[in-house]
Amino acid sequence: MQYNSVSMQTAEVVIIGGGIVGSSIAYHLTAAGCKDVLVIERETAQGKGSTGKSMGGVRAQFSTPVNIQMSLYSIPFYASFDERLGYPAGYRPQGYLFCATQDKHLAYLRTNQQEQIAMGLKNVRMVSADEIRGMFPQLRSDDILGGSFCSTDGFVDPYSAMNGFMSWAADHGAKLWKNTPVTAIQRDARGISGVETSKGPVSTRKVVNAAGPWAAGVAEMAGVDLPVEPLRRMLVPTEPFDQFPHTAPMIIDMSNGFHFRPESLGFLLAWNDPEETPGFKTDFESTFIEKILMRAADRVPIFENLAVNPKRAWAGLYEMTPDHHPILGEVPGVPGFFLANGFSGHGVMHAPATGKILSDLLLTGKTDLVDASLLNLSRFAEGRMIEETAVL
Repeated sequence: MQYNSVSMQTAEVVIIGGGIVGSSIAYHLTAAGCKDVLVIERETAQGKGSTGKSMGGVRAQFSTPVNIQMSLYSIPFYASFDERLGYPAGYRPQGYLFCATQDKHLAYLRTNQQEQIAMGLKNVRMVSADEIRGMFPQLRSDDILGGSFCSTDGFVDPYSAMNGFMSWAADHGAKLWKNTPVTAIQRDARGISGVETSKGPVSTRKVVNAAGPWAAGVAEMAGVDLPVEPLRRMLVPTEPFDQFPHTAPMIIDMSNGFHFRPESLGFLLAWNDPEETPGFKTDFESTFIEKILMRAADRVPIFENLAVNPKRAWAGLYEMTPDHHPILGEVPGVPGFFLANGFSGHGVMHAPATGKILSDLLLTGKTDLVDASLLNLSRFAEGRMIEETAVL
């Protein structure tokens, strides 16, 4: 009998996409005892997609129970990451401070906070306008009515966290193929049967789509219509600036969505331009700098002295779903095809929870972390979307 010189590779689980979400799933599977995991990354290095371009914020201040639950798993996970995995995640619990400028903002924060506390979040509280002024006299506060602060919210280093997840998984048996595009997903009468890659075919009964903004194209290979589309978000780091405290939290101006946080010796500025349209646009547009600096100086008058090097600014892609919630779990009608997509800007902060949920679903078919049925693909066809309004 003749055998081909290229023998068919096999894996219990194949994960398409080696960003932070795919890496967390690989870690959680491996930690649960599933050693036969293959992560396939099309780029020459991990983190070249959305992970490496993320702002790295983590927060539990959401408006829906399922997002709050995912944060309540993910943030303590990041807090113990270095100890648990032996790799750094760069978690800095400096908080998130939402600054309300309208009564409806305050009512909204209060409602969210009641939900957050009911779900078990301990460290969130309403703050008065005077308290905000006392904390940050540099803010223009004539229109600030109060706000909401959570001390365990903060930031992580997305690239370090991704590397930590993948390195731990690889140390414990998982495999990572880089520079390997997936060209086809195979199905048979039982469901998923394998993937075709530039390194040859891999036989598997379980495939996870963790392809970030490119998820719809991967789903299409399996004959699945996935409502995930890319949306450009631009970030502007400043040159060193010491006239605002570097112990500051992420500060969000609810009047227009401008937000900023300390980064290195300067600050990282973000704002969601409402004129942005979906598409694979990864170039940074220099006209954005003027737009964001105008909003920065309006809320923090001393920021009119901020220096910015346009060459250091960058653009990344959010992966948006119609209801700004992720799509998680097995696709109805396609046994073995699992989704971990559409995080709508919350992929880094919810990567630990996503890894746990997908690992549970892949290995046991159920999870206790959230009601996974809320996040499955069929919610769109069945008209049961869950709207997340706290999107930055």
